Amino acid sequence: MAVTAAALAVSGTLAPTAAQAHGSGDVVRKGLDRLVHKDRYPAALAATVGRDGRTHHFTAGVAEVRTGAKVPVDGQVRVGSNTKAFTATVVLQLVGEGRVALDAPIERYLPHLVRGKGIDGRRITVRQLLQHTSGLPNYTDFISDPTGKERHTYVQPRTLLDVALAHKALFAPGTRWSYSNTNYLLAGLLIEKVTGRPLADQITHRVIDRIGLRHTYFPGVGDERIREAHPQGYFASKPGAPLENITELDPSWGWAAGQLISTPSELNRFFTALLGGELLKPAQLAQMRTTVEVPESAGLGPGVRYGLGVTSTRLSCGGPAWGHGGDIPGYSTRTGATGDGRAITVAVTADGPPTERGPADVQALLDSALCEDLRPRA
Repeated sequence: MAVTAAALAVSGTLAPTAAQAHGSGDVVRKGLDRLVHKDRYPAALAATVGRDGRTHHFTAGVAEVRTGAKVPVDGQVRVGSNTKAFTATVVLQLVGEGRVALDAPIERYLPHLVRGKGIDGRRITVRQLLQHTSGLPNYTDFISDPTGKERHTYVQPRTLLDVALAHKALFAPGTRWSYSNTNYLLAGLLIEKVTGRPLADQITHRVIDRIGLRHTYFPGVGDERIREAHPQGYFASKPGAPLENITELDPSWGWAAGQLISTPSELNRFFTALLGGELLKPAQLAQMRTTVEVPESAGLGPGVRYGLGVTSTRLSCGGPAWGHGGDIPGYSTRTGATGDGRAITVAVTADGPPTERGPADVQALLDSALCEDLRPRA
């Protein structure tokens, strides 16, 4: 799997201006260079929005290891758990319409469905689902390996829920925090029950089309490919293991928790629109941004707090960055947006990471780029 140094060269689609040369553009180029050369990701893509409101695109590495093909600018990638922010947005829109109550039990909307060992839908609220404080076991801990032979198999949401409910509750609702994709599986079923429409239709109509995301979509049944220009996605069973091309897979097991495909710039557009009040009423946006502490043992990084489908990360220069992040076989994405309109999304084309340091370097790049844009210009 030899890749030449020339093929790994970092590029930006915009020539650096004098302001960029010592600003966030330079920081992003150096960060992507590290992700490709030091952390061995085949490709890294980034899109930034500076405090001037301008978008810049960056790429590094190769789109395909075998051919050394060029990385497409703002290429499509599987965005994994960033999907949760879209799902939570739809739920909160329904709250704003008076069709869902955040502190009502999920039993009200999905009667007799949420039952198991220590699990009772009469005691779990909609808020606790979106906040990951329900205590529900995580179904992805128990399903077949999505990187193996089952990766081309379609799975129904109710089948995934049955997998989760076969295991006992992790804790009493509201007493602790634990990341569980099962929470968003139920959020998706809630949306379908209340609206009478498929989840994909609701995310498309209420979010994607509303803010003009032309390259973001929810794959249909049996849709294993990525439709537009994209880098190939790879998987390593452990750091240092050979990379396997895993671009084509059935993402149905991610559903409301992780099925979307998008681009770095469109994730930026989504999060800046969300923070800017284009998708939610003020009351619901305030609820979304009300966070709880995330234990460091959860592995989301230091200083991370969780709201309703979004994370808040304390920047080294002060102030929070809002986003989510997502890992799905083949791709890893990290997002960060600030209240003043700055944003960055970084996508890399391997999960698990080729090196142990890779994920931390991706997160460090987000912090550096957002903080660099605050520095005074000469």
